[in-house]
Amino acid sequence: MDNKNWTEIKVTVPVEYIDIAGDIANMTVPYGIYIEDYSDLEEGAMEIAHIDLIDEQLLNKDRTKAWIHIYISPEENPMEAVSFLKERFMSESIPYEIDIDSVNMEDWANNWKKYFKPLPIGEKLLIQPTWLDDEKTDRLMLHIDPGLAFGTGGHNTTKLCLEQLEKVIKPGMNILDVGCGSGILSIASLLLGAKSATGVDIDALAVKTAIENGKINNLLYPEYNIIQGDLTDKITGQYDIIVANIVADIIIRLCKDIKQYMHADSLFIVSGIVDIREDDVTAAFSENGFDMVSRNEEGGWVCFTLKIK
Repeated sequence: MDNKNWTEIKVTVPVEYIDIAGDIANMTVPYGIYIEDYSDLEEGAMEIAHIDLIDEQLLNKDRTKAWIHIYISPEENPMEAVSFLKERFMSESIPYEIDIDSVNMEDWANNWKKYFKPLPIGEKLLIQPTWLDDEKTDRLMLHIDPGLAFGTGGHNTTKLCLEQLEKVIKPGMNILDVGCGSGILSIASLLLGAKSATGVDIDALAVKTAIENGKINNLLYPEYNIIQGDLTDKITGQYDIIVANIVADIIIRLCKDIKQYMHADSLFIVSGIVDIREDDVTAAFSENGFDMVSRNEEGGWVCFTLKIK
């Protein structure tokens, strides 16, 4: 790995939160993360290496904390990953600290953009970076600048949601986007024919970015409504489609009360589920009265479309 080209994000969390924090961090990159957890150092050393002689430097490590190392490749947006981590940790009430390497901040924020090219999604959409000249195309052009929010369209989870929205949106539908990030799913829904799209995000910076991206695409309130809030705590009414591109544990939590925002024909599209958590999520669907309409997978990530039984 060439450290000059990659960005390291180091996350510190209390050790009791490392499992869920690790699941969240895994969603930021497709190639894995590195976790330091010394809480069971002696037991682990004896079990794995069958030794009880441990380096003093390791013995002096803080056992109350764990560290997650995430390495962002040059063509990815590090700021998108940091925003995603902050938002999900806040939503799960996980105490955290995030540090980045000493790369120049301006370069860190912008160098990745040279790798981000127009991206066709499904049969109808084209994700167009705002800093490039528009291409000639028959596709619906969605202009996006993720800024400090999650959602360029390149991540498998976002792509799966966009492809599914293209299949199910009909003119006049009302859409709810839980954890909207950059606003990409809400904007796409309107471009695909929805009547209105409401996006909600806990992160003020994501809300600001989503509003700006709406303006770039000539979408304004009330058809495009972005709210700052924790999941559905500020949401009222019912929606034809609810989409949540989050993580498995939050989706499991959403399953318990999301039906109050749905009617008999509503669809619930969920993504952000790494394949090793699929059984946990599908069990929650069954327990909370959902039938599966479809399942799609790409790159180890799963997207489900559900309806009320």
